[in-house]
Amino acid sequence: MKLAERLDHIEPFYVMECAKAASEIARSPACDPAQGGRRMIYLNIGEPDFTAPDSVQRAASACIEAGRTQYTPALGLIELREHISLWYRQRFGLDVPPQRIMITAGASAALQLACLALFEQGDQVLMPDPCYPCNRHFVAAADAQPVLLNCGPEQRFQLSCAQVEAAWTPQTRGVLLASPSNPTGTSIAPEEMAAIVAAVRERGGVTLVDEIYLGLSYDERFGHSALAYGDDVISINSFSKYFGMTGWRLGWLVLPPSLVGPLERLAQNLYICPSSIAQHAALACFEPDTIAEYERRRAEFRARRDAIVPALEALGFTVPVPPDGAFYVWMDCSAFASDSWDFCFDMMRRAHVALTPGRDFGRNGAERWVRLSFASSLDDLQEAVRRLAQVLQA
Repeated sequence: MKLAERLDHIEPFYVMECAKAASEIARSPACDPAQGGRRMIYLNIGEPDFTAPDSVQRAASACIEAGRTQYTPALGLIELREHISLWYRQRFGLDVPPQRIMITAGASAALQLACLALFEQGDQVLMPDPCYPCNRHFVAAADAQPVLLNCGPEQRFQLSCAQVEAAWTPQTRGVLLASPSNPTGTSIAPEEMAAIVAAVRERGGVTLVDEIYLGLSYDERFGHSALAYGDDVISINSFSKYFGMTGWRLGWLVLPPSLVGPLERLAQNLYICPSSIAQHAALACFEPDTIAEYERRRAEFRARRDAIVPALEALGFTVPVPPDGAFYVWMDCSAFASDSWDFCFDMMRRAHVALTPGRDFGRNGAERWVRLSFASSLDDLQEAVRRLAQVLQA
């Protein structure tokens, strides 16, 4: 069967390929405690070990029991949009009217809608290298071309305004950024973000910022939404990370007013509306007690970061830029191996610790880099360090 040419530009999602390999090894006798083995420790997937809080789960159950499972408007429940608007005001001091907020079927649907509405064949979109692979594939799926610009540790693995200005061509349509970033856990400094937005605006382009980890910021210098720099900035967010609702497939967009109608039309045709149950449950995310729980969890993630980064450096990994957000460490493994892909598979087999090689995230020296997720418990992180030490010292 003939496939569409756009699939030629969509690479495998190597994160998930590695996850499958880790699961296969985990089913072997070597990982079976009943047979004297050691269980696999998964530090490869960006999924918090905290699930949705009890209040959110109760709200979902109440929604089902009351039969509130009908379609919602494509833009989402107005009550939920109002809650998100209030969250921006209370958390970031921003006035984001609910009319600019669109609830989506996860951040993935938000990115798909934005890319389909804004990009087409012949367009180029500037992105950092390294970056989350699916983001560039959303651009490619809209028949546009992602242009990856090398971003090293000296610039926090993030695009600079100078790079944007130098790389801009008549075909450039805009930039797609992420702050905090997956895989690096680093954010764009506020003054640099403001300069990028201004440069893109001056050239008639569009700025999209993936902010799904914005709630999980640990440094007061960062943790500011790009929405502060103008109503023309498009922000993508999610209930998966800070709000602990992975698998519920619920996210949102903040859009310029002129884009709300066109994206609503796209959503109506592509998926009608986000999950009604997930939306009703998400209303409970913004209750004071639930927010307090999320802040407790954020403090726990910060404590994990503060424990794992020096432990990895003591083992001989290089962490040139400690993460200021999200729950990832981007570390150089070249002291131990010439290829991070081989290194990660070796650690799966010998230490029973699953990590993610850099192959997914870019082209710039990807073979040097490994992503570790500290979304797992502190006990698991400490045990993983002990196992890695045993193997590496041997």
